[in-house]
Amino acid sequence: MKNAGVRKTVPVASRTHGLSHADTVIVLAVAFGVLLMFLCMLRPAYQRKWRHDYILRCGTNLSDIGKAMTAYANDCDGALPVAGGPQTIWAAGLNDWPSASRDDAFGLDPNGAGGQATISASLYLLIRHGSLSPERFVCPKDKAAAAFRPAKYGITADRLRSVWDFGPDPARHCSYAYHLPYSEFKLTTSSEPGMAVAADRNPWIDGPRQKAADFALFKPDVATFKGTSEQACQGNTQTHRTRPYRHGGQNVLHLDGHVGFEKRAFCGFEDDNIYTTWDGSDRARGIPPVPYKSRPASDRDSLLVNDPPASR
Repeated sequence: MKNAGVRKTVPVASRTHGLSHADTVIVLAVAFGVLLMFLCMLRPAYQRKWRHDYILRCGTNLSDIGKAMTAYANDCDGALPVAGGPQTIWAAGLNDWPSASRDDAFGLDPNGAGGQATISASLYLLIRHGSLSPERFVCPKDKAAAAFRPAKYGITADRLRSVWDFGPDPARHCSYAYHLPYSEFKLTTSSEPGMAVAADRNPWIDGPRQKAADFALFKPDVATFKGTSEQACQGNTQTHRTRPYRHGGQNVLHLDGHVGFEKRAFCGFEDDNIYTTWDGSDRARGIPPVPYKSRPASDRDSLLVNDPPASR
């Protein structure tokens, strides 16, 4: 036959170009899956960096607060900031926080004693002293707080250093706990250098957006209590709390000026819990504070507290 052995060819124009619709869907699905896996691999690293950045910026705030306290103490015979006068007590608010008169602001008696003050009013003295701006008192991780702005309360900006507190609800403008200054065991520059001075919010006191943590869940991972790592981290501040809880902790300013991110709350002098008072010989767990009532048990008992919110 004339055409025997001749191979029949398909015209070029009739060949199929590219992938079919089904093949295209498969290729895109595989590519998307690979991209998703890659992003999942990057996520932990990104979260660690994000968490580290917040911790670093918060630690810088506390470091600056420590430097301002040193400058304040140098001008006040070694005394750290204490609002009011002799026998002033911790209370829910000042008598008149915008007052031009110190006696009227704290409700002091004719001898300049007594009256009432918040914890934040003592820290606000660092602003009045001219050392710090309101931004330094807000942890960047604390979404419930914003820098104090006098104009929000109808007060001109030039009065920033003449008022006596972070507004009528200072918990919304101050993220940090401070060693209770209204007791016979307030700190001075001659106190034990390892004492904790300030840190992130106390977990056992209500915050602007969350209730106090459940103290029953807290069990230190030390021989006396035999708690797990997660149980031990239940005692950390809620500001930097993460899941799993073992990744949480708090920035702590010590009297010697150094700031460290501590993964356990029992990180004070002689392993004292910075957020509780002593319970006999128990320092690692202790007793949670009661606002306006609790006091340090001794001059070596750190008790870092903050004001509860005036309203939610």
